[in-house]
Amino acid sequence: MVLPGSTTGLVGRSTSFGSPGMFGVPGPPGGTVPAGTSLRMGLPGGLGRSMSLEPSGFGGPCFVVSASADLVPPGVFSDAAMPGAYPTDLPANTTPTRPGTLADVTEQPRTESATQPVVAVVGPTAAGKTDLSLDLAEALGGEIVNTDSMQIYRGMDVGTAKHPVEERRGIPHHLLDLLEVTEPASVAEFQRWARDVIADCRARGVPPILVGGSALYTRAILDRFEFPGTDPAVRARLEDELASVGSEALHRRLASLDPTAAERIIATNGRRVVRALEVIEITGRPFSASLPELTYAIDDAHQVGVDIPRDVLDQRIALRVERMWEAGFVEEVRRLADRGLRAGRTANRALGYQQVLAFLDGKISEEEAREQTIAGTRRFARRQDSWFRKDPRITWVAWDDPDKVTKALAAIDAQRHDRRS
Repeated sequence: MVLPGSTTGLVGRSTSFGSPGMFGVPGPPGGTVPAGTSLRMGLPGGLGRSMSLEPSGFGGPCFVVSASADLVPPGVFSDAAMPGAYPTDLPANTTPTRPGTLADVTEQPRTESATQPVVAVVGPTAAGKTDLSLDLAEALGGEIVNTDSMQIYRGMDVGTAKHPVEERRGIPHHLLDLLEVTEPASVAEFQRWARDVIADCRARGVPPILVGGSALYTRAILDRFEFPGTDPAVRARLEDELASVGSEALHRRLASLDPTAAERIIATNGRRVVRALEVIEITGRPFSASLPELTYAIDDAHQVGVDIPRDVLDQRIALRVERMWEAGFVEEVRRLADRGLRAGRTANRALGYQQVLAFLDGKISEEEAREQTIAGTRRFARRQDSWFRKDPRITWVAWDDPDKVTKALAAIDAQRHDRRS
């Protein structure tokens, strides 16, 4: 912040990208800012829809805030002291300048840099991607960029295996806890958000480390992927069909029209099935033709895959689900149901949440919900692995190799050298 005159105050903190500390960067609570102090950030729209102001330390990047001396409150910056200064009705990542009643928030000028590698840690769920991503972030001095489609929802913590703040090793994390469970999300939106974060990290000289279980989201971020348009009338008709006949019936139709797309989309994911059928109808082409090419849209991109035997993965998935139940997963779903989870077009389709909702609605027993979650997660993991195995650009490291970090870093260095030569 740039504060005029001799004014000092506590720094506001944004939680819109799910990171602790000031504007997504860890910092001790209660820090003050001397007059004239300037701290940098460059995340477009970073003061997004879940902006909050509260005491925080300063020790990392932030938006530059300037105000005339007669408008700056003499004490603490807070929601009460600065009403309306940060509007929350604007979509995140779209507006670099937010006019306010007491201050104008603007993105500080920056120089785009492509000198930092972009590393995506990929592989099936429960393979150990999170720990590897943290190890690589520590080794490279990077920051974590979430690519899991369900970890963007606030309150969906236990069931998505969202890493607790205290276990993030002090490494900034982006694209967590962006939305309420009632808000829909699309791959196109996520692509834009993630590419904004990646550009910001690289402009600050920080390597972005992508990690998450959503293969399509990762590919959409890294690869050339243009999104076909939409037709509200076609979409509405297909959604009506989804409500009347169910996702599996529509999935069978998709399989007859585009077997490749049907193979990649889980039959129970009605939203994606509807989208695929919509694209086929309005473009006259297979939906699979619009999926990402195996061509990076981001320079200096690298992928590291976690290789794990299927029998070991199956055991780890069962153990993860058991631990979810022990950690209060059912209560988490119950709380989210009170916040509108059933009405969410995206969030309520998450594995585990869908099954627990069925239990809470009396349709199945709790044990059936647990067993269906294990079985569904295992099927999903096999699809993930199949998707990633088709990408020859991925460097695979064994899940239990004590030297996997060293090998991954060596592979990244070798790829960078080859591309430069």
